[in-house]
This record gives sequence, structure tokens and C-alpha cells, in this order.
Amino acid sequence: MMALDMMPTAFLFLAAAPLLLALPVGMLRAVLLLLVPLVAGWQIWTLPEGTFAQVQFLGMTLDMMRVDKLSRVFGLIFCLAAFLGNLYAWHVRDTVQQLAALFYAGSAIGAVFAGDLVTLFFYWEGTAIASVFLIWARRTEAAYHTGLRYLIIQITSGVILLAGTALLFRETGSIAFQAMTLGSLGTWLIFLSFGMKCAFPLLHNWLQDSYPAATVTGTVILSAFTTKLAVYALARGFAGTEILIYIGAVMTLFPIFFAEIENDLRRVLAYSLNNQLGFMVVGIGVGTELALNGTASHAFAHILYKALLFMSVGAVLFRTGTSKASELGGLYRTMPRTATFCLIGAASISAFPLFSGFVTKSLILDAAAVEHYPVIWAVLVFASAGVLSHSGIKIPYFTFFAHDSGLRPKEAPAHMQMAMGITAFFCVAIGIYPEPLYALLPYEVEFHPYTTSHVVGQLQLLCFALLAFAVLMRTGIHPPEIRAINLDTDWIYRRFLPQVIARMSGAAGQIWTSVAGYVERRLAGLISLLYRLHGPETGVARVMRSGSMVLWVAVLLGVTLLVNFIV
Repeated sequence: MMALDMMPTAFLFLAAAPLLLALPVGMLRAVLLLLVPLVAGWQIWTLPEGTFAQVQFLGMTLDMMRVDKLSRVFGLIFCLAAFLGNLYAWHVRDTVQQLAALFYAGSAIGAVFAGDLVTLFFYWEGTAIASVFLIWARRTEAAYHTGLRYLIIQITSGVILLAGTALLFRETGSIAFQAMTLGSLGTWLIFLSFGMKCAFPLLHNWLQDSYPAATVTGTVILSAFTTKLAVYALARGFAGTEILIYIGAVMTLFPIFFAEIENDLRRVLAYSLNNQLGFMVVGIGVGTELALNGTASHAFAHILYKALLFMSVGAVLFRTGTSKASELGGLYRTMPRTATFCLIGAASISAFPLFSGFVTKSLILDAAAVEHYPVIWAVLVFASAGVLSHSGIKIPYFTFFAHDSGLRPKEAPAHMQMAMGITAFFCVAIGIYPEPLYALLPYEVEFHPYTTSHVVGQLQLLCFALLAFAVLMRTGIHPPEIRAINLDTDWIYRRFLPQVIARMSGAAGQIWTSVAGYVERRLAGLISLLYRLHGPETGVARVMRSGSMVLWVAVLLGVTLLVNFIV
């Protein structure tokens, strides 16, 4: 029997599934869901660096457990996210959601510690299959269709990963999950697979489509794993790939504008997730030790403050039945603690000094500046201001303040408040004292975020963004919060392409009708002509005798035989 300290961490989550089913529905299941990530986190913390649990599969050696600093920091934050998400979902008694959360977290953690691409593929698909049930658990027709689209994209990502792995194995004879370059079709396919899961531009709309469609608790859990697993995979496989710098820069920019006009606050948070992923992707593209430390630390902090924001909006949805900005406002009166937690999450994602986002985002900005990417640095600074506008201000303002909606819901349940409180504590603690987080990062950190230039520069940026928001609101230029459907790039295949296809089909139908009519008329004319010349009532038929026709047939046959003999 494999010892606990040598067992792949993912197996702890998988082994807990039958135990969960054996327990009666109620508190014991909720306790088990809290204990599993705690035990897993302790195991990850105590494991030495190295490769464990190697198995043979189809003549290949699979490294089920590869521990180093990069995998450890992602494994620890995934365990913490699983614990907080399950605490937030303490009230859930739905077996489907509980099993999905268990398998989803386990698959994500298993993928982080995978030492080869085949093992990665199995866990990669595991995250896709398990997570879709958090969407379907809402049990609405819209959630069902959204889940299908989500599943198709996620499974496709896995299939592309498998194809890339097969090609890479044929080219190199190795399936090791290590640094790669975009020098072959296999590595390009692997890169595309990671990009789909990371929600690259034009491949991103599954995120905005699916996360708001999940259950109140499911969205919190979804926000932690899928995209950050892709960030880890890119950092492991494609660190220093320059194209990622420009992809990440685009990712930071385009969500700003969509988030500003979006009415559903969970979709706003999904757009801001895209934005924050862009910072991490830029850090991976830069590829220096400072940049990769920034990516890992920002992923760690992002999971926490994004979960906190989804928790606070989820608590509002849980109590009011809506997350539409146009239907909310004034909730601070009856939900003051939830409002406070939301403000802490907003300050963290906006990178206010003394909050977690400030001490992690600064690493990436400095890395871009040090490596002489001034345009990219400017883009990231602009994107930081945009984050403050749509997530730092819009979310708490329109939810808890702004106009009075007349809603007077009760405060969030105690377990939700506890989950939000613990998450908020980490957001503040990391911001005030980042050294413990820095100690977990892949490389030695010699970085001091609280320099005069960092603090003053960030405060200037934040004050400017606050002033801009106030001016836009006072002048009425800021987009109003109205009921609307924002299709984003889905407009291309939901509106534009169907219209193009319909018009092309109509034009093709007209062309076909015209051509068919013309051909039909010409054939009819030709048949009519032949009938007039050779029909039973023609002059030839009336004048020529049978004997003459036989003579002519004999002559033609003779000529044919002669020609054939000569040739």
C-alpha cells in the first residue's frame, strides 16, 4: 500500500468520493469536504522536492507526482481555494455539486503535479468533466445549453493537447512536461490547448458564458481552478515565449470595455478575470525570474480576491435572487459585513497599497519595465486603472450603494461570512506582509513593493481613475446600468455569421435558380430543334426509304472498319 506521503495528492480527493457517498446527507459530508483539502495542503507542504509515484503505461513512464517550487505554490493555493469554496458552500446538500467540487479540485491539483503530458491530459479532461456539473447543477434549460458549450470547448482543448502530445512524442520520443519552444506542430497544438483553457482573445467567451450560469457556490469554485491551471501550464511549458507578452497585453485591455457596459455583475467579474489573466500571461511571456515570480504570486493573490468578489456577489444573489446592477443598490443597510468584504476584494484587485494585488502586480510591472517593454508597461498601467473602474468601483458601488433599490435582504449566512472573512484576511495579510508568499515563489525574491516610487505612482493612478469615474458619472457619460445582452465576440457566430450565411444562401439560391432556368430553356430549345430535324414528322423521315437507310448504315460500318484497320 502506498504511503500517504508518497501518494499523489489528487488520489486523496478521489478516494474521498466513495466515503462522501457513504455518509448521510448533512453536516458530516460538509466536514469531509473541508478536511480533504486541509490534509492535501499538509501533504503538499511537507513533501520534499522530486518525482514520486512513477507508473508504467503503454510502454511509457508516467510521473504522477513532480514536486518543485512552481508546482508547490499552485498546489497550496488550490487546496486553500478548495477549503474556502467548500466552507462557502457549507449549506449545499446536493450530492452532484459536492462530488463535482471534489473531483474538480482533485483533478486540478493532479494536473499541477503531473510530470508528463499524458498524465496532464487525464487530469486536464478531468477538470472539464467535473466542472461542467457545477453549471448543470443550476438545473435550468439555459444552464444546460451553456454547460454543453462549455464542455465542448474544454474537451476540445484536451483533444488538442493529446494530439500535440502524440506529435511531440513522435518528433522527440519524450512525453516529459517541460519547457518547450514553438518550433513544431506538436508544440503549437499544446500551446493552443493551454490558450483555450486560459481564455486567450477570441477563445475566451466560454468564460463569460459559463461562470455566471453556474450555481451561487459553483461560480466561486470555478473561478479558482480552470484558468489558473492554464496559467501554470503556460508557465511550465512556455516561459519566455515572446508572443505571450502581446497576447497578455490584449487580454488586459479588451475586457475593460465590455465590463463597463455589462449589467450582470457576475459577468463583470468574469471579464475582470480575463483582465487579470492577461497580467499573468504577460509575466510568463517576459519569462525572467522576476516575471515568473510575479505570475505565480499574482495567481495566488488573484484566486483569493477574485473568490472574495464572487462570494460577495454570490451572497447578494443568494439573498435577493438577482445579480443585475440595474436591480440592486442600497444593500449596505442590511448586508454591511458582505459590503465590507466586497470592498476589501475590490481594493485588492485594484492594487491599493496594503492589499494583496499591490504586492503581486508590482512584480509584473517591474519585470516589464526592466526588460525594456515600455509600451507593454503602459498598457498594463492603463489596464490597472480600468480594473479599478469596473471591479474596484462598479461592483461595490452599484451593488451596495448607488440608488436605493428598496431591497432589504438579510445578511449572508454565517458560513458564507466566515469564508469571506478568512479570504479577506488573506487579502489584507498578504498586502501588509508579503514575505511569506514571496518565500513560496519559484525563485529567490529580492523585491520591495513599498518603495516611495511604487506607492506614490500607484496612488496617483488610483486617484486619477477615481476622478475619471466620478466625472463620467456626474456628466452622464458612464454607460447606464440597463437590462441588455452583451454578446461580446459571440456576436460573430451568433449574429454576424448566421446573417452572412443566410445572405450567401439567398444569393446562391437566386444564382442557382437563374442558371437552372437558363440551362433548362437552352436544353428545351435544343430538344425542340432535334425533334424538328429528326422527329417522325420531319422531311428526312418522310423522304428516306428503309432500303436507303440500310445502305447508308452499311457504308458507315464499312468506313469504320477501314479506319480501324488502317489505324
